[in-house]
Formats: sequence, C-alpha cells, structure tokens
Amino acid sequence: MQSVDFTTLTATYREICATWLPARVEQVYQRDRFWIAIGLRTLKQRGWLDISWHPQAARICIGDPPPRKPDTFAFSQQILHQLSGLALISIEAIAPWERVLDLQFARRPGENPLFHLYVEVMGKHSNVILTAANQEIITAAQQVSLQQSRIRPVQTGQPYESPPSLTNDAPNLQESQQRWQEKVSLVPGALKRCLLKSYRGLSPALVESMVRTANLDPEQSTETLTAFDWEQLFQRWQEWLQALEKSHFQPGWTAKGYTVLGWEMIQPVKNLQELLNQYYTAALNQQEFLQLRQQLTQKLKNLLEKLQTKANNFSDRLQQSDQANEYKQQADLLMAHLQAWEPGMKKIILADFETGEPVAIALEPEKNAVQNAQNLYKHSGKLKRARGAVEPLLADVNAEIAYLQQVEAAIAQTDQYHTDADLEALKEIREELIQQRYLEDSEYTRRSDTNTASTNFHRYRTPGGFELFIGRNNRQNDYLTFRFAGDYDLWFHAQEIPGSHVLLRLDPGAVPEAADLQFTADFAAYYSRSRQSDQVPVVCTEPKYVYKPKGAKPGIAIYKNERILWGQPQRVEVYLNEGQVISD
Repeated sequence: MQSVDFTTLTATYREICATWLPARVEQVYQRDRFWIAIGLRTLKQRGWLDISWHPQAARICIGDPPPRKPDTFAFSQQILHQLSGLALISIEAIAPWERVLDLQFARRPGENPLFHLYVEVMGKHSNVILTAANQEIITAAQQVSLQQSRIRPVQTGQPYESPPSLTNDAPNLQESQQRWQEKVSLVPGALKRCLLKSYRGLSPALVESMVRTANLDPEQSTETLTAFDWEQLFQRWQEWLQALEKSHFQPGWTAKGYTVLGWEMIQPVKNLQELLNQYYTAALNQQEFLQLRQQLTQKLKNLLEKLQTKANNFSDRLQQSDQANEYKQQADLLMAHLQAWEPGMKKIILADFETGEPVAIALEPEKNAVQNAQNLYKHSGKLKRARGAVEPLLADVNAEIAYLQQVEAAIAQTDQYHTDADLEALKEIREELIQQRYLEDSEYTRRSDTNTASTNFHRYRTPGGFELFIGRNNRQNDYLTFRFAGDYDLWFHAQEIPGSHVLLRLDPGAVPEAADLQFTADFAAYYSRSRQSDQVPVVCTEPKYVYKPKGAKPGIAIYKNERILWGQPQRVEVYLNEGQVISD
C-alpha cells in the first residue's frame, strides 16, 4: 500500500484550504479505531473530512459520508464535545518538511484559535492529538506512556511537543546541480537509497517514480550514472520542488497506485480528494477482506473437522446397533436348542432357522443356556435403544454440517475483492455466524439490524435480456427467495449441493428461451460447491414451491415441483468475458 508522503500531504491540505475553509464543525464520527470523520459545512457545500492514523494508511482528505450506525468510540465524542459549532479556520504545517498538520478551530474566522487538532502522518507512529489554545493535550487517538517512549510521551494534561526534527538536509530549489549531485553521490550505493538518506521530505514511492521518470533504475549504483543521467534526474528533482513551491500538482492513477506530480500517470483525475479517498478505501477494504476471509475460512475448517469427527462416531455406533437383530437371532436359537447346551461351554454352533447355515454363538461358561440367552436379549435391546438415541443426534450433526458447507461455499465464491459489495458479503457472513453462535461477538462488529440482508446481489443479463440475481451469502439467499422473488420468477439451485440461490426475473407473460434457462443453470452451478465439475444437476421451480423448514438455519430451503437442468459451470467464464455483467 502506498503511504501518504510529504508531497501528497502538502497537495491535499492545500486543496482542502482552497475549497473548504472556513467551515463550521457539525458532527464528528469515528468509523473504526484508526479513522474519524469531521462533518463540515461551508457557505457552498457540506462534506466529511476524513482523518486517519492507520499504520499503513494515515491520511487526511475529504471522504464519503459515514455509515448510519452508532458511534461507540470515546475519542470522537471528546472531539465533538470540544469542537461542535466551532469553525475550522486554518490548516498549517507545523514546520517545513514535516508531516504534521495543525488544524485550528475558533468561534469564527478572524479570531484566535481555541483548539488545535494535530494530525501526525508518520507511518506506524501516526497520531491525532487535540489540544487547547495553551497547547495542553485534551485527548489523543493513541496515548503514549513513558514506558512506551521516553523520547516523546503523549499524555492527557501534558503539553504538546512536536515530533523530533529530521536530521537530513532540507531540499532547496536554489541548490545547484553540482552541490546536489555531490551530496547524493558522497557515499556510493543504490540511487534510491542515496536519495532517501541525503534529503528529507522524500518517500520510497516518490523516489522510485522520480528515478524511473528519468529513465533510470532505482537500484542502479550512483557510480554508474553518466553526466546525462545526472542531468535528467536533477530536472525531475527540480520539477518536484517547483510543484511544491507553486502548488502545481497533477493527481492521477498509476499502474501501482497514484501520483500527485503526473509522473507515470495512466489516468488523470481532477480531484485529489476523490483519488485519495478511493485509493485508501479500496486498499483498506481489500486488506480487511483478505484478513476476514482467512479468519472465516479457518474457523469453518475447524468447525467442520470437529463435526465430521462427531458424525463418524455416531455412524460407528449405528453400525454397531445393526448387530441388534443378530444378537436377538442368536438368543432365539439358544432358547430353541436348550438341550444342546452343556455346562462349561464357551461356544455353541446351531443351525439358522431359515437357511440352515451353522451359526456360532459365544457363551459365558459360568452361566447356563437361559442366562446366556437373556444376556443376548439385553444386548440386543441396548443396541436398539442406542439407535433410537443416536439417529436424531446424527441427523442434527449432518444438518449442521450441511449448513456450514453452505456457508463455506458462499465464502469460496467470494474469493477476491473487487468492490465494496464483496467485503459487505463477508461481513454479513461473519454476523450470521455470530448470530448462530459459531463466532464470538466483538466491539467492531456492525451493530445494525442483523436480520436485514443487503441487496447487492450478483447481477447478470441472460441472452434473452432477463435479469439474473444471485445471493452472495445465506442471508441474501433467504431474502432473495422469500422476499425479493416475484410470482412469475423462476428459482434455481444446484441439486443437493451447497450453493447460492439464483433467481431469474420474469415479467408477467414472459417466456424464457432454452438459452436463458441454460444460462441460468450454468450460473447456479458456477455459484455452488461443484464449480470445478463439468456438469452439475440444477433444480428449477417457481418460488412459491420453495419453503423454509421451521427452525431451519439461514440459507436452508426445501422445494417441490422441480425439474432438472444440467448446468455447465465452465461456460460461465465465457459469459463473463463477453461482458454480460450488469453490475457486481
């Protein structure tokens, strides 16, 4: 993930100053433990100023409105208590080449600031600190004790101190190429490392882009550079400093991230705030997506292994109970042939009633024939009673396994992050598992109505132009089937295989062609646990014939009046390449 460096921070806060100051503070909302949003209102617009102290994504920019869910963090409430109704009158850098901004708040523009909000964008040491006018710390996103840092503790009630100054030389636009070159090449080494160690205000991403724009290799030794190479690189250096001095920034997307200087740009953008908001929102969502997917996948794997072991034990006990009739038959034979028993016998061989085949019966020599028969009857009855007790337990375990396999299939289908909907689908799965008590709740779990599913289904268009809706998880499957489905639609699902519910939306009187049905069956097979198979049986019926058993877990449904189609999941890749996705 590309970090916000001095250049990006300078570009974004100057753009904010030009378009958002002065602004009244209306609200403060904390999105998570690393991210607050301050609601601002100017004479022309309203918006949210995002401030993050995330170790990899610390930043400040105008972002999206926060979600409609409760804010349970004390830090944001403390800031709101102090700043509500005040005006953000200025944003300034506390010192040249430092990545620390001073946001100043007063009753109205032109007055002295009452509070300062210091935003320190410094990687893993990033922080947000609110102080009074006398620089006394009121609250901080991250308190730093003396045990954590003797150099610079950050504690409520203590005076605010700036971070230790950098020791590198400060870049200077008036510095000559010769002097600049001497500093960079003083200790030979990789060009990227030499630049970073010689001057402050640089970042690895900026240096790499600068060097590549000069048609050089960042890992190239300074000893191999020609006079022409040094001249080309110095021109890029001057471009950078001029952009900072004149605020001539050119934001845009690059192959690996973004730029604010126009270097290696593949797509320009007009608004730097939107660029930063999109980049870091997507990067953090992808990071959270991968972590959450790994967590859920591992949890389900462990649960299914334990349940499968339990199911195997129950199955073994049922197999043993199958011998109940055999023990009863042996007891009947023994009672019918009491005269064949002799004292001290350990085994007796008698002819089967129906086949006449010899049957060997183990005996206890200290007991007589009747007592041995009674023991066999007792053993038979015990095994029969065990079957009656074990069968419902095995049925419950198998139902639980089927449910978790359904959840596992939904996670398997969401294998990569593409949009916010992918992350939202995983969060819904996590909330479902918490609701079903397979996961423990945590302070970061969404507190909205856990019974309400999102409607960001997978959506496709069939060859005949009909819309196709596919649930991303069990909660969406239930919503799709039992609330979203219309009277004229068709419902599809892989037969007796965990997978998504699929709905083909039809208008009254519309009749889908065979190609439409095959297309839908292919997608039902693709969004099932049998995605890798060549052919998958898929059931098709009307939604009114789909029922949810009483007390069944999310995503579980039974159906009737179905017909079978054979879906070919491998053909879905062809459909996707043909661009038949409406929105995803």
